[in-house]
Amino acid sequence: MPDVHSLVNEFTIKLKKRKIEGSKTTAKQTAELLRSVISQQRIPHTNQAAALIDAVKAVGEQLIAANPVELAVGNIVRRVLHIIREEDLSLATAAIGGLSLSAASDDEDDAEQDDHPVLSAAAVAAAARSTLRPPSLQTLLEDVPYSAAVPHNSSSGGDSEGKSKSADKSSRSRKLKHNVIEAVNELISDIATCHEQIAEQAVEHIHQNEVILTLGSSRTVMEFLCAAKEKKRSFRVFVAEGAPRYQGHVLAKELVARGLQTTVITDSAVFAMISRVNMVIVGAHAVMANGGVIAPVGLNMVALAAQRHSVPFVVLAGIHKLCPLYPHNPEVLLNELKSPSELLDFGEFSDCMDFGSGSGSPLLHVVNPAFDYVPPKLVSLFITDTGGHNPSYMYRLITDYYSADDMVVQRRPAF
Repeated sequence: MPDVHSLVNEFTIKLKKRKIEGSKTTAKQTAELLRSVISQQRIPHTNQAAALIDAVKAVGEQLIAANPVELAVGNIVRRVLHIIREEDLSLATAAIGGLSLSAASDDEDDAEQDDHPVLSAAAVAAAARSTLRPPSLQTLLEDVPYSAAVPHNSSSGGDSEGKSKSADKSSRSRKLKHNVIEAVNELISDIATCHEQIAEQAVEHIHQNEVILTLGSSRTVMEFLCAAKEKKRSFRVFVAEGAPRYQGHVLAKELVARGLQTTVITDSAVFAMISRVNMVIVGAHAVMANGGVIAPVGLNMVALAAQRHSVPFVVLAGIHKLCPLYPHNPEVLLNELKSPSELLDFGEFSDCMDFGSGSGSPLLHVVNPAFDYVPPKLVSLFITDTGGHNPSYMYRLITDYYSADDMVVQRRPAF
C-alpha cells in the first residue's frame, strides 16, 4: 500500500498545479484520500476519535491551502470530521447503554453489588451531557473513564481483567475505524451518484413546451435536462456560450446529440432573450451557508436579468457543494484569475504591452475572473440530491452534515 505521506503530497501538488478541477472530481478524490489516511492511521487505546480528528485536520489544512478556491476540498474534510464524531458518539452511547443494562441486571440478581457500583456519578453525568447536547469535540472528549465504568474485583483475576480491558479497547478502536471507513465509502458513493439523484427530479420542474436558459457547461444541468427529455417532455434550451472559455458550445453539442432543441446565444444577449424564457437552470461551484452561490462568471448577470423579468432562477447542486462558511469569512477565497491568453492572443496585442515612458507599468491589463457570487435573494430554488429547498433552508441543511467544531479547519488572516 502506498505511503500516506506520498499520497498526500502527490494530491497537494495536483491541486496547486490545477490538474484537478471541478467540484465533483475534487470532492471524490479528497474523500478517497482521507479514507486512505484513516485506514493507515494508528490510533491509541484512549481518545481514538481525537487521534483520527487530528490526523484528518492536519491533512485537510494542507489540501485547503493548496487550492483555496476549490471549496469542495474543505467541505469533504469537514464532512469526514463530522463522520468521525458521529461514529464515536454512537459507540460511546452504545457502550454506556450496555453498561447500564448490565448494572440493572446485576442489581436484580445480586444484592451485594452495592459494594462496587458499576457506573460512577461522573459516568452518569457524562452520559447525560452527551444526550442533552449536540455532538462536538468537547462532548466526545468527555468520554467515560474506563476505570470508572467497569467494576473492580479484588480477586486474583486482576491480570485477566486487565487483558479483557485491553482487548475491549482494541476492539472498540478497530470498530471505530471500520465504521468511519464504511461511512466515508457511503459518502464517496453519494458523490458519484449525485447527478442521477438530482436528474430524477427533472420531470417535477420542467413542463411541456417550456423554454429553459442556462449558461456555460455543467454536467449536472445536462443530465437534468436529458432526464426531462427521456420523460417525453418537449422543451427548448437557450445556452449562453459562457465566454471566454465557451463551455456553452460544448453543452450545446451534447444536448443536440441527445435530441434536445438547442439555441446558442451570446452572453450579452441574455437580457434581450430572458423575456422569452420560462426558467433559468444553472449549476454551481459552491453553495455558501447563507444560500449564496459561487458560480461560473456571468451567472450573476443572468440572475439579475431573471429577477428583473420574474423568471425563476434554479440552482442544481450536489450535497458535496454545500459549504458551511459564509462568503465574508476570511478563509473563503471567492474568485480566481485565469490566464489572459483566454481573452487575448499575445502576438496580436504585443504592441500594447509596451511599458509607459515614466510609470513603469504596462499600458494594457487583462483581468479574467473565473467565478461570480450570486446572493441568495436572486435564487428561487436549490435542487440537491435530497430534494428542492429554498435559499433560507440551506443553513438548516448544512447543520445536518457538519459539526459546529468543523466549521473552520483553517483560518487565514483577513486582508
